Amino acid sequence: MCKEMEIKATEIGLGRAELKVRKLLITSGKLNYPMTEEIQELQKVGKKMEEIQNIPDLSRASINAYLPYSKIPYKESEVSVNADRCELYRKRKAAVDRIIDSATLWDALLLFQGYTFYTMTGLQFSYEIRKGRSGEYTKELWIDRRGESKSLTMSTILRAYENSIGAGIVDRPKALGDLHGVSYIYPIFFRFGLIEVPEKVKAIMNGKKK
Repeated sequence: MCKEMEIKATEIGLGRAELKVRKLLITSGKLNYPMTEEIQELQKVGKKMEEIQNIPDLSRASINAYLPYSKIPYKESEVSVNADRCELYRKRKAAVDRIIDSATLWDALLLFQGYTFYTMTGLQFSYEIRKGRSGEYTKELWIDRRGESKSLTMSTILRAYENSIGAGIVDRPKALGDLHGVSYIYPIFFRFGLIEVPEKVKAIMNGKKK
């Protein structure tokens, strides 16, 4: 059930059909079902589709849904890219659903590196978290907007997070505190589902024009 809920969320988030999402992930090896293995084993011993579909509760359509693409309408690299995109979306969705404290917030921030956000005024940006000499991630986000980089510390993000708890509708970034880089924290928190924003602001931060 958990897998199906994640696939459904991926379908909605990426605008792809649920069946296509599932088959891409199965084809790439990123998702596996006991039913897939059972059907493939039956095929290996020479069972035809007509015989397999006589298994109780199985139909040709449901069998097809749990099998990888046999005649792939894309190049193998394109299937891999699409499957990776679906998998990353599922991981991001699961991460934001788990946010309850600073540790789970950090996990979500790591996964959303490179994601395209929009500020309240419609400016597009993304961020990365760089690693130090030890190979560990630094507690600092580097905002990339129009080729310019600005840093955003984790301590500032956590202060905004504390202010967001129980805040209701947050109508502007400064409502999270008079913090450095709060105009970037605001859309990140919106995307993570940590704050509610006015409808007109929501449209802009969803990538729609004013």
